[in-house]
Parts: sequence; C-alpha cells; structure tokens
Amino acid sequence: MNAPGIETEIMYLAPGSFINRRFVAPGREVNTGEYRPYAVTIRDARPRQHDFTLASHGFELIHHVSAVRDFLNKEEVESTYPVEVAAAIAKQTGADRVHTMSWMVRTSGDLGVQEPQTGYRHYGGVQPPAAEAHCDSEPGRVDAMAQRYYQQRYPGAPPYKRFLYTSFWRTFSPPPQDYPLALCDGNSVGDGEGVPNTLHIVDRIPDREEMLKPMPDEDKAIAAAIFHHNPAHRWWFFSNMTRDEALVLVFHDSRRHRPWRVPHTAFHDTSRPDAHPRSSIEFRSIAYFS
Repeated sequence: MNAPGIETEIMYLAPGSFINRRFVAPGREVNTGEYRPYAVTIRDARPRQHDFTLASHGFELIHHVSAVRDFLNKEEVESTYPVEVAAAIAKQTGADRVHTMSWMVRTSGDLGVQEPQTGYRHYGGVQPPAAEAHCDSEPGRVDAMAQRYYQQRYPGAPPYKRFLYTSFWRTFSPPPQDYPLALCDGNSVGDGEGVPNTLHIVDRIPDREEMLKPMPDEDKAIAAAIFHHNPAHRWWFFSNMTRDEALVLVFHDSRRHRPWRVPHTAFHDTSRPDAHPRSSIEFRSIAYFS
C-alpha cells in the first residue's frame, strides 16, 4: 500500500458479552456496550482517490456542488438536498429508483444549545461525530426495512432485484478537519463480522439501569452493526475534504458480494495542529435496481 498513513486509535467493541444498545437524544449519543481503543494505521486515499470506487472498496469520493448555502438551515436542506442526493446516487449507481431517507449534521465543535424535546425523531438535528467502528445497518434486519420502504414509496411497482443502502457524506467546514471520517475497505471485512447495536431514540438519555432493562421485541428493532477489533481491517480516509466533494459509502448491498458494507468511524487526527472542527452532513438513501 503506497500511501501515507496516520498512526492513531479506533474504538472497537471490547471482547466479552454486553447488552449492546445505542441511545440517542438531542446532542447526545450513548452506547451501553464497552469499547476500547486499538492502534491502527489509517492511510490517506487522497493521492490515489480515483482507485476507490463502490465496486472496488465500497466507497467513492465524487465531485458534487450543492445549491444548499447553509447546511445548518434545516428548511433549506429539506427543500433542496434530497433531490440533489437522489440524482447523484442514481447517476453514480445506475439505480432505477432512489428512496431518500433521514439526514443528520454532525460536528466536533460547538453543538449549540440542545434543548430536551418531546417526541425527538433523530432527524435533521446536530449531533457529535460517531466515534466507534460501526456500520449503520444490521444485516439480519435491513432487508425487511428496504422492502417496507419500497412498498410504501412505490406501490404497485414491479419487484426489485437488488438494493443498495448508502450514506451520502460531506463536510462543510474548511479543511483540514480535526475528526475526519475513517472508512474500512469492505474487502477486509468478514461476512460474519459484526454485532447488533439496537437504536433507541429518546427525548433524554436515561440512567444506566434504565438503559439495561429488558425490552420486548428488541431483535426486530432498528440496529447498526458494531465490530470487534480485527487486524485484517484496512482503514482509509480522504484528507482535506471540501464542501464540493461527497463520499458515497455502502451500508449494505443486498447482493452481499464483497465489498458489500463499509464500517466507518470518526477519528482524531492529531497530525494536523492547524485542523478545524469538523462539521458534516450525512444523508441516507436506498437505491433500487429492477
């Protein structure tokens, strides 16, 4: 691998058995499992960025200029960005239909005032970066989700043969950023890796005893996959990303031919003392192929 690397740490799920849940509330996200830092080398994909595609590694950096002027303006994002993302994903993948889903702004800087909410939706808000190796879909649950959205969005349409669940990720703070996004080469991830981490959206984070209590039908709830350390994992990032670029990364490819998913995480790049706080927006969608 002829690429410069950063020696740093990534948080992985610790060995052992845990109740794995992720509670999210305005401005806070708390995992119940235990995580530990592991030393890794994250290589800079920028010098050979055109070698990285959805087909080759499970992620791809594209040039994409958005008409959105202020990504912190929820109304502006809602009115403009979904159409842009759908068009970009369709162009990049050749999909017949693209169902746009939720989005979130994340920042390593000031989160601002995050007031408790009643009926918090975890959609279109501002949250801290997600700082552990994860993929935002659990393989045993994602097929049912894709089928449900397809039936709701495209009633009467012929069945699809394949779907691709992705994130459209961009930073809108100036480079370099203090917490870039690290991406794990999907070819280096074993098909059987990953542990479900069930998502619980709450108005405020409960105490630990409440978070660990028994919950009915948890095996059917929305969940991400979290990962134990594997020295075979190959980690990459794109240095100095600008707001006119976007990363497309695969959460799940229904064909399950590697690279069919990409674990990822924020990491602290201490090699750049001139780094700016990272502000980014992630937008999820499902591309369907007839």
